[in-house]
Amino acid sequence: MARQPRLSLPGVMHLVQQRGHNGGAIVLDAQDSDQLLQALREAARLHGVALHAYAVTASELRLLATPDTAEGISRTMQALGRRHAAAFNRRHGRSGALWDGRFRSALIESGPAALLALRLVESAPAQAPAAAGPDAAAAAAGEGIERSSLPHRLGQRRDAALVDPPAYWQLGNTPFERESQYRRLLAEALTDADQAALRSALSRGWALGSAGFLQRLAQASRRPAQPRPRGRPRRGSAPA
Repeated sequence: MARQPRLSLPGVMHLVQQRGHNGGAIVLDAQDSDQLLQALREAARLHGVALHAYAVTASELRLLATPDTAEGISRTMQALGRRHAAAFNRRHGRSGALWDGRFRSALIESGPAALLALRLVESAPAQAPAAAGPDAAAAAAGEGIERSSLPHRLGQRRDAALVDPPAYWQLGNTPFERESQYRRLLAEALTDADQAALRSALSRGWALGSAGFLQRLAQASRRPAQPRPRGRPRRGSAPA
């Protein structure tokens, strides 16, 4: 069966996940993490992608970003993947694949769904599994590997490459109000249903949001934004 085209549209927020090959490490120490993020910032700037949030763990990269063009996310991830893999392999004297195939992505509606995605990304370091494979011991021993945009979001440091999404701005009228409200949201763990919805959208390349949002995406992309219901449509019903 032919692989379904990736759902990607300009001006729409994308939740992105890229894992290490077979669960292996993508960073082994702080220098690797810093190099990966520098490559990400440069690739996003070059390809017109607004970065909202990121998280780097030993074996995974998560992003929330909005591209100016339909190809922006793919081109950013391709440029990042090539540059970081080459630098990582050269520095650690290794060869072979670093990434686990294609990255995964889901389109996210601005508003409540965006805040859920923001929390999923920025909570990654606290929930990260250990890396697998021959580099697992080195990754486990590495200090300062994990990176995320959470300190920026909480006002602890500023990252000039980040653009706060509209849903974050709506949390309050001042930086203090927004940071305080976001802390309260982070203190509430994502529900099992919310996590399942986000992970399902990521793994299958769908979208997450209201019915109106999904309908607009389907019309703009000429492909479904969510799985069609199973079985034959009811008599007289319009196709999705």
